[in-house]
Amino acid sequence: MRVKICGITKPEQGQAIAQMGATALGFICVPASPRYVTPNQIGLIVDSLTISVDTVGVFANASVKEICATVVLGRLSAIQLHGNESPEFCTQLRQFLPEIEMIKALRVKTPDDLHLAYRYVNYVDTLLLDAYHPQMLGGTGKTLDWERLAEFHPPLPWFLAGGLTPENILEALKRLHPNGIDVSSGVERSPGDKDLDKVALLFQQIL
Repeated sequence: MRVKICGITKPEQGQAIAQMGATALGFICVPASPRYVTPNQIGLIVDSLTISVDTVGVFANASVKEICATVVLGRLSAIQLHGNESPEFCTQLRQFLPEIEMIKALRVKTPDDLHLAYRYVNYVDTLLLDAYHPQMLGGTGKTLDWERLAEFHPPLPWFLAGGLTPENILEALKRLHPNGIDVSSGVERSPGDKDLDKVALLFQQIL
């Protein structure tokens, strides 16, 4: 199972989390976010890693030009689209970044949002389901309605996100069978500052 720890802002924390067993590190490329890091900062963190992991830039309604520039400067291996990007936008972006994994995140508020996920299955590599919050795009600490997700079986890999913590991860995985998990606020002291003890506890639960 893939394990993505998102909202990395510090090189030493990125390295430690990779050593613990993370398969992916996520970097927030949304300037309004308290976890925002610049493309140059991402590049410095990625360069400092001594373990090979996926490096994922998280964007929300950014332009193709902005995303492509960040991928190059940050030396990213994947992009996560967390805004209102359409399947057509994903197609356009794919033309410029054919070798980069494309993850489409959907904030689930109603059952219709789950149906929306199926619009993207031919346009992206991976889906991610996150909890809905009216003001925040992610890192909210809110969990999804796992019971509602029990019938979600898309024809491509998907990440479960939304309020996952060392305390609830086993319950989530008992109910659902995602291909990966995405954890951010559940292993933090404050936005962007990871609590390595909590990260270690998370891996103790799932490995």
